[in-house]
Amino acid sequence: MKKIWFLLLMCTVIFSGGTVYAEEDEFSFDNFAIVEDGGDSESMDIEKVSLNSGASVVNVSQFDIAGIMLGMSYDEVNNLFFNGSGLYAPRRNNSVIYTINKDWKYNLDYECRQNKIFTPEKLEKCIYSLARNRGLLYVSEIHLERQFTGETIDVYFTSNATDNVVWKIVYNNDVNTIEGANEKFANQREKKILSFWQGVLDKYGTPNSDEDKWISSENAFDPMMKAYYGQLVLSDNGLNANDSANNIQAARNNFQAKPYAF
Repeated sequence: MKKIWFLLLMCTVIFSGGTVYAEEDEFSFDNFAIVEDGGDSESMDIEKVSLNSGASVVNVSQFDIAGIMLGMSYDEVNNLFFNGSGLYAPRRNNSVIYTINKDWKYNLDYECRQNKIFTPEKLEKCIYSLARNRGLLYVSEIHLERQFTGETIDVYFTSNATDNVVWKIVYNNDVNTIEGANEKFANQREKKILSFWQGVLDKYGTPNSDEDKWISSENAFDPMMKAYYGQLVLSDNGLNANDSANNIQAARNNFQAKPYAF
């Protein structure tokens, strides 16, 4: 991905009604946040899910990872972790990532070029200026870490088209890491995995789909969580799909085509 740096000047960007406002923020992100191009809106790999025999659905929408839940707003997550009082803190570099949906960026690229802006530097400046002013630039990711244990949490948000809310949370730790070739390291890894898995079961209960998934229905677009060795992924694929579809349609409807006459 192409990366473009934006100086935030000790502020965070808040979108309201398509207008960009700035307010003071105690955490400066080293005075920088990073902006990345959005991915391909139309490509999603959704895995099929089914209930285990005799199992019932669970209310995955009420699950949390370190207090973060699906559907939470950027402001709510910000309030949890950016005041220095929680177990997790923003990672030192690039803790907040802003994005423009690819379909909208193509629209703005065309619009800028129709105004005779062609050089790469000026074109990028034009695109991101228009995106900020129209509320198309949004917080797409927040990255947190717990330095004492090496744990990390990556939080992914929908665009402003669907209220910029959490659609996926990814938690990682080092329990699957083998520190060396000696037998003791393999033994330690097994014990760490068992401890982690027991903690997962204590908090979320027994998986109701295969051996590692908690599902709220047999529709893979509904909230679900999957556990790996040292990782948890809590996601709402339906929310993400809806956000992508809204952006694709809105970008098509708002494409500034020339006023052709025939």
